[in-house]
Amino acid sequence: MNSDLEKILKHLRLSSLLERWDEVIAEARRKRFSPERLLQHVLESEYRGKSENSRILRRKRAHIPEPLEIETYPFQRQPKLNRHKIMSLYDGFDYMEKHRNIIFLGPTGCGKTGLATSFLLHAIDQGYRGYFTSFANLVAELYASLADRSENTVIRRYAAYDCLVIDEVGYIEVEPAQVGLFFTLMQKRHKNKSTLLTSNLGFSEWASFLHNKHLTAALIDRLVENSHVVNMKECTTLRGPLDDRIKPEQESPDEADSGPSEDVESE
Repeated sequence: MNSDLEKILKHLRLSSLLERWDEVIAEARRKRFSPERLLQHVLESEYRGKSENSRILRRKRAHIPEPLEIETYPFQRQPKLNRHKIMSLYDGFDYMEKHRNIIFLGPTGCGKTGLATSFLLHAIDQGYRGYFTSFANLVAELYASLADRSENTVIRRYAAYDCLVIDEVGYIEVEPAQVGLFFTLMQKRHKNKSTLLTSNLGFSEWASFLHNKHLTAALIDRLVENSHVVNMKECTTLRGPLDDRIKPEQESPDEADSGPSEDVESE
């Protein structure tokens, strides 16, 4: 490749073609591509490269704590979870195409976050923009935005994500202002974008942390109207006993090898 062509490819940001130029030319000669076929091959190759780079970047920007794929979920350890329903929702993809929500309700540790994450990753891999946040972080950011009157900007940003995971709804109590901002956000996303929520509380208990019966009723009404609700209340925790998850403190070499003190006089 001459320097002029290299400059052109860099200017056009055809990085994949630049890196694979010798390989592409060699393949074209080996398979005796026509000019039309070579051009098509080059464009398809560059498209695949850019698409893959975009997918990786979308995943990175989604702020996902742990990229758990649906293949890693241990369905065999949750016999009371309807695997067929979960996979139908996942493969059908109507939660994105029809802007529907998915709400995972169940006890702590049963895998709600892992399932929500896998659905988010699935959407991202199909070209959608997504984001992961906890309910605590979300309402804290919304509340902080009141100080500089940027709440509309923050709400617009969260409302723009094609797929938004809000994890651990109900783990903290919120102030009235936070409830109002959260409701506004959910109202803007209603039937426009897909939201995936996880909660350890049933809908009847949401008023206990939202402290507003009217807004709670309105929020649940909108959610249920356009959501798939995955009931995981009878599922068990996937985590081992707490004692098994705490590693015992190891003795230091000095403590392990220490015998009777030489300063002690024998009788």
